[in-house]
Amino acid sequence: MSDVITSILALTGTLFIAVAIIGVLRLPDLLCRAHALTKGMTLGISLLLMSLWSHHGTELAGFKVTLAIFFLFITIPCSGHLIGYVAYTRDLPRWRHRKPDLLPPKEKSSS
Repeated sequence: MSDVITSILALTGTLFIAVAIIGVLRLPDLLCRAHALTKGMTLGISLLLMSLWSHHGTELAGFKVTLAIFFLFITIPCSGHLIGYVAYTRDLPRWRHRKPDLLPPKEKSSS
């Protein structure tokens, strides 16, 4: 039964990573690509790590996998947010030429 759970988790994680890669290739602008990549990779890598935990089945492996998933959930979304913020501050072209209305306008440098 453990092998079946391990296989299901590994295949599902691989599927999420493949969908994230397809999203990066197919989506039109940087913000859409960053969204697809951060969501798909966070979930996909987490499922692959849970598959590893299921395969080893020890408490030490569980602690290490839980710690790695915790850091994944902190670092990957933060990096996606930073990529989006840099895209906003540099006025990179967006799909359908929409401007985000949530952030205050950028200040122009006087130099």
